Amino acid sequence: MYLFKLDATDSTNSYLKHLSKNKKLGKWTVVTAEYQTNGRGQKGAVWESERGKNLICSILVNLENVKAEDQFMLNCAVSTGIQNYLKRYKLPKLTVKWPNDIMSVSRKLGGILIENTLFKGEISQSIIGIGINVNQESFSQDLPDAVSLKQLTGSETDLEIFLQDLLNSIQNKFELIFENRYDELKSLYEADLYRKDKVHTFKNFKGEQFSGIIRGVNHQGTLRIERENGAMDTYNFKEVTYL
Repeated sequence: MYLFKLDATDSTNSYLKHLSKNKKLGKWTVVTAEYQTNGRGQKGAVWESERGKNLICSILVNLENVKAEDQFMLNCAVSTGIQNYLKRYKLPKLTVKWPNDIMSVSRKLGGILIENTLFKGEISQSIIGIGINVNQESFSQDLPDAVSLKQLTGSETDLEIFLQDLLNSIQNKFELIFENRYDELKSLYEADLYRKDKVHTFKNFKGEQFSGIIRGVNHQGTLRIERENGAMDTYNFKEVTYL
């Protein structure tokens, strides 16, 4: 595994994209930064992070024989790898909020942004951006739901050790992809799914509010929500929001 450490960059995902176009990289390449000037989250959200306090990294994985239709399995591998590592901290109600926010109770601890390169129906390369709030002690009023590991545990965390152990956990889950154990990987993801099997209020892309119960995801990553009348709806990214 190659590791590049930066003081600052616009985005570790963007840095890796540029690097991969100008240099032949190995199977695993990681970039970390003390600070990002243009960090991004899911749905175009901005990722806020105090300089030197949190984990900001991107992982480039060169892949073989992973079909484009299986790309949500990468999300499952990364999410469950992060979950598996964070569980050692005994955090309250650690879950994954679909599709890829890391939560403790109802507060956001981290997020994932995955960008894949497709070639002839297969994923040739995946760039996985990860942001986890580790040692930051306060957040802006624009992020009322953000929380850090230090706020939850009361202790400072060594970011170097945190990164290495987290990468090991993610690589371990990627073995399930390399072995085509997709059903097992999806089950692991669903086991930690935020508000699964509980009644919750949602709003769909039509603006309709409704009550339903999350029952899981399908292989392509669409969310399965059971309505009060027993009907099962499925939603793609951006088609439904939690209220």
